[in-house]
Amino acid sequence: SQSAAGAGGAGNSNGGVTNGGKTTLTNRLIKALPNCCVVHQDDFFKPQDQIEVGEDGFKQWDVLDSLDMEAMVSTVRAWIENPVKFARSHGVNVTPGSREPSSQDIHVLVIEGFLLYNYKPLVELFDLRYYLAVPYDECKRRRSTRSYTVPDPPGLFDGHVWPMYLKHRKEMEDGGRSWKEHFYSRASAGKTKRAPADRKASCKACL
Repeated sequence: SQSAAGAGGAGNSNGGVTNGGKTTLTNRLIKALPNCCVVHQDDFFKPQDQIEVGEDGFKQWDVLDSLDMEAMVSTVRAWIENPVKFARSHGVNVTPGSREPSSQDIHVLVIEGFLLYNYKPLVELFDLRYYLAVPYDECKRRRSTRSYTVPDPPGLFDGHVWPMYLKHRKEMEDGGRSWKEHFYSRASAGKTKRAPADRKASCKACL
């Protein structure tokens, strides 16, 4: 796949349910792929005092309004414009032969998050898309073992987290083309497809 940078590359995008294995997969990709940078959607949460309380009685962390999505898009675009510069500024070791902007080395951006596919300006930047899902019981069990900077109040999973996951997933599925045609792969189904052959340069993936 190709970005504006014109450097050779490949990549993944990992999206899906909270505690569905996105970070685990992302960390393995970072170790396995060359010149690999990552953008975590969790890094774009707004300050706690900007998160509103919803009708369900909980702070609305699992909605797009809790995230600075414009800043996230700008970050991804910065990588597209110059993946080598982006990598170096984020402490990623770049292949010694990489040169800006005509390098044919592979450069990879992995984008990881729980609400990647519900924000069109971001979706339009992805090359490869993977969606990870786990059943309700397993998701709840994993969530209960995690420690967060802002601890989960009692009842958050059933009262907010899981309902919002179902809502946003339905929005994707109801979106028709964005769900059924734009996904190169669904990781939960164990299927993988490569990006189109006419896209030759750096690529991004969302998890």
